[in-house]
Order: sequence, then structure tokens, then C-alpha cells
Amino acid sequence: MSRWIDPVSLTGTHVELEPLAREHATGLAEAVRDGELWRLWYTKIPAPHEIDDYIRTALDMREHLGAMPFVVKSRRSREIIGCTRFFNVDESNRRLEIGHTWYAKRAQRTAVNSESKLLLLQHAFEQLEAIAVEFRTHWHNHASRRAIARLGAKQDGVLRHHQRAIDGTYRDTVVFSIIAVEWPAVRQSLQYALSKNEQS
Repeated sequence: MSRWIDPVSLTGTHVELEPLAREHATGLAEAVRDGELWRLWYTKIPAPHEIDDYIRTALDMREHLGAMPFVVKSRRSREIIGCTRFFNVDESNRRLEIGHTWYAKRAQRTAVNSESKLLLLQHAFEQLEAIAVEFRTHWHNHASRRAIARLGAKQDGVLRHHQRAIDGTYRDTVVFSIIAVEWPAVRQSLQYALSKNEQS
């Protein structure tokens, strides 16, 4: 079991990322109801009645695969507004993926995603000394693809028929990454975007 990534809370101006725990179930169920996120066909987001299993699976990934799942909390309201995760951890090559990310509808198109990604990337590159961070999304999740590109990640390629969905369809997965030498420019861009958001 990898111990490269220890549980840690990451705090910004707008959000706090807190290690996922079973007691977050009620807050996550409320967050996922905002926008009925589980109805999005091109991504896997739990319905309210699936939250306990979702947490159990995430904690199992932490225990056995070195992943680190977080809840995303609003610093203003202290409410849970989403979830995100370090996973696909390759400790020997100092690589990881950021994903399993979703936000309540009220938190979308705000500073929440930019600041969450800034906190995660900063921890990955500056504390964990990762050499690369990956992002993956469904070919048809155009909003996610645009959001990842806005972070400064570059598209590596498309994994055709990468995964089979419950309904029998196949997912083409778009792979992006940020490498360590790109991090200073990506950090500067994210910080600038957040400062513009705060001024508006």
C-alpha cells in the first residue's frame, strides 16, 4: 500500500478540501441533489441513495491503492459542495491523476473548481514532488474538456473504447496532463484567474 499521499486538508479563500469520511454522507447526498447530477449520462456521479457505497469505494481506494479522496466545502457556508480525488497513484514514477470531481449546481461556474484544482496541483507538485498530474474525461463531456484545458493542461491523446458503461456503451477517454516544468506557469495562470474572479 502506497503511503506517498497522506491525509491532509487544503484550504483556500473560497474552499476547503477535507479528507473524505463516512460522516460526510448526508452533506454529499444534499450536494448531489443540487442539479440532480447523477442524471448526467457521460459521467459517473452517485445518486443520493448510492452515497454510502460511493464513500466505501473511495475509502477502499485510499486504503489499498494509495488514493486520497476529498470533500469540497464552501468556506463561507461550511456546506459540502462537491467531491474530488487523487487516484491512479503511481508512487514509483511520482505520477497521479486528479478526478472523480463533481460539484453541486450552485458551485459550478464559480471560483470553486479553479481554486480546488490550484490547491490540489500545488500539493501534488510542491509537497509530493510529482513529475506529472493527469486528468481524464469522457469524449462527450465537453464542459469538462474545456475546464481541464483552461487549467493549462495539455491533451495527450484519446483512449478509444477505453471503458464500458453499465448501459453497454463504450467510453472514449480524453487524457490531459500537466508536467512539473509547466507548473509555475499554470499556477500563475490559475492565481490570475482567481484574482480576476474576486475583483468582479
